[in-house]
Amino acid sequence: MSEQQQVFSIEKVYLKDLSLEVPNAPQVFTEREAPRIDINLHNEGKMIEAGLYEVILTVTVTAKHNEKTAFLVEAAQAGIFQIRNFAQAELAVVVNVTCPMTLLPYAREAVSNTLARSGFPPVMLPHVSFESLYQQRLQEQQQSQAGAVPAA
Repeated sequence: MSEQQQVFSIEKVYLKDLSLEVPNAPQVFTEREAPRIDINLHNEGKMIEAGLYEVILTVTVTAKHNEKTAFLVEAAQAGIFQIRNFAQAELAVVVNVTCPMTLLPYAREAVSNTLARSGFPPVMLPHVSFESLYQQRLQEQQQSQAGAVPAA
């Protein structure tokens, strides 16, 4: 009996959502100090049909001068991936590690280009270890399940 060959391919990469807010323009452009930059990442995946998954990597970059927001940009970079013949544990790693890692360069470009076109210096998103983030999320889930009280 032969095992079926694992399949992983990128079917489509697209920008699902993009927003930019510059609430304190034009005064924000007269600031001399560099703003404090905060970067948040979130990824999620869902099955579209058997063997086909949509994965969305959402990147939110916020820049503040003291408490005033200089800008807020959010990009939801998405992809459709064909993922077949993986064991359930391997599938979870592909969806939560491999796919977001594939999408990160596209999200990096979307954020950088949006900021440059808005008159701000580009923010280069750093390399992210999605493997570490996934393992951390698994540990948090296990801890919350261990602490849960069974219903009576």
